[in-house]
Parts: sequence; C-alpha cells; structure tokens
Amino acid sequence: MSGKAKPDYAKAIAVDFDTIPIIDLTDIHTPQGFALIAGEMMTATQQSGFFYITNHCIDRAVIEKAFAASRTFFKLPQADKATISVNHQQRGWMAQGMTNLEGAKTHDAKEVFFWGWDVAANDPDVVAGLPMVAPNQWPEDVAPDLKSDLLTYYTQVVALSRLVLSALAVGLGQKADFFDTAYEKPLARGQLVYYPTSTQQDEKEQRFGAATHSDFGVLTMLLQDMQGGLQVQNLAGNWIEAPPIKGSFVCNIGDLLERWTNNRLVSTKHRVLNKSGADRYSIPIFCDPASQTIIDPRDFGISDADALFEPIAAGAYIASKNTRNFSQYKK
Repeated sequence: MSGKAKPDYAKAIAVDFDTIPIIDLTDIHTPQGFALIAGEMMTATQQSGFFYITNHCIDRAVIEKAFAASRTFFKLPQADKATISVNHQQRGWMAQGMTNLEGAKTHDAKEVFFWGWDVAANDPDVVAGLPMVAPNQWPEDVAPDLKSDLLTYYTQVVALSRLVLSALAVGLGQKADFFDTAYEKPLARGQLVYYPTSTQQDEKEQRFGAATHSDFGVLTMLLQDMQGGLQVQNLAGNWIEAPPIKGSFVCNIGDLLERWTNNRLVSTKHRVLNKSGADRYSIPIFCDPASQTIIDPRDFGISDADALFEPIAAGAYIASKNTRNFSQYKK
C-alpha cells in the first residue's frame, strides 16, 4: 500500500488480507456455493463486521465511469457545487468542514456529494414526509452526465447488496427472501467522497478524512480507490489497515443491523486518513431499507425478555444520527 507514515493519533497495524476476510462470489448462484458464502459472511460479520467481496459481476467499465464522474464533480468550482448545497434530507454537496462526527476532536477533512433512491417530488413517500425520502439534487447545468453515470452504478450495487443480504439472512437462520419487502424501495443512500491528502495542520489538530465512527444503517457497500487510508478497529480494540484490493468492494455491517440482530452481528468502528500524497476517492452505498421499516430484534426470534433494543423505524433512526453529525442541521 502506498502512503507516508501515519501520525501517532492514527497508528494502525498492517495485516494480512485474511484478517479481514475476502469472500469470492463466483459460486453464489449455485445452492452449494450460496450456502458456503452465507457461512463465510456470517463468520466475518460476527468476528470483524467487515469483509471484501470479489467476483461480484459489476462491470469494470461501470465502476471506472462512476469514479471518473466523481473526480469530475469534485474538480468543479466551489460556486458551481454550491448551487446544490446539501439540504436537511441529506441530498446534494457538502463542503469540507461540515462533518463533525460524534466524539471527534475536530471536523472531517472530506467533501461529499449525497444522493439516494431517485424519487419525484410528488412521490407518495415524499408527500407523506417520511424521513430520509426526498428528491435528489443533480447538478445538471454543470455536470449533466453525473446522474446517469451514478445511477447506472448505483442500481447495480443495490442489486448486489440484495444478494449479500439474502446470504446474510440465510446465515441468520431465515429464508433468503427475509429482507426483500424492506428493500423494494430502499433508502440506499449513496455518497461520492473526496479526501484531500492530510496536511501538517490536519495532523496538528488530529484531523481525519473521516473520524472514528460506525455506520448508521444496515449494510455498507464501499468502493475505494487504490490510495489506501481505511482503518478498522478489531474486536481487541486495535486499529488495522483495510488496504484496497483492486476490483473489490468492502462490505460492513451498520448500527441498524447490529441492533436488528440483537448484537449478533458487529457494527465495527472505522476511520479514514489519507496520507498517500494524492487525492483519494471512494463511493459508499449505504444499503438501508425503506424509511418506514421497523427494526426489531424480535424479527429474528428474540424474546421480549432477551431483546436489547426497542423497535425503531429505519429512516427516523438515520435522520436522528444525521442531525448530530452534520452541521447543516445546526443552522
């Protein structure tokens, strides 16, 4: 992995790839392969909360086009990006300095473009005011191809996430279609993320590209470039590097799935520090269910006495986390 030495506040151990498992999806469409992969995913999500997937069948050209669209967008003048400044439904462009993750010493260095399931202003869920359901803001005047390039990629990743979730469902003792209803019209929040290389001032203020956090939702499907910088906290509390593997996705469990499974699966803390000396880009899709989906451990056969969490709606939970972590809600 390329990059300069990490400063003391961001030390992490370089480890073999099998510390964060690599799961090959080649045989997932065969009964035997599906069962084997479901078991591998369960082991990974219980032990580290993170795993790589390879041979996922998303075309390399689609991936490269999404990355190219990201680089083009972030190179636009700030005034052009500001025409779609992020709103309270977490759609649009967020400038550097607007992410203040809970517990962090300072704001993140990253810059983000947010979008989600593409709905119209008159969509019944928008009209009903469901949390986190809103029309996207597309910069069509200054980046006319961004929408089509991203939605092609996004649609394929959401389909892949449904396949991953079906394997996790079986690993959890449910039928493969357990999550299907909740994902007919998912939130599936997307981000383009730009991480400038860390500066001496960032190090002085102990600033990360993305400070220590766990993801808010159910399942994250992350595409990262080859610059490195992702670090994951293992069960022993040590920080380890999650180096990029060309053509792979990094998958991790979020808070809602940890909650849904009554802590059976692990929502792992992670962070990003870009010391590569070059710009870093990533594209996470937070594959969360429909806003009104009730997250309840009892769905997995947990008794009332053993349930660690009360039921909560997915959209309301994510919206509440956003208000505590992003500065546009404080204006």
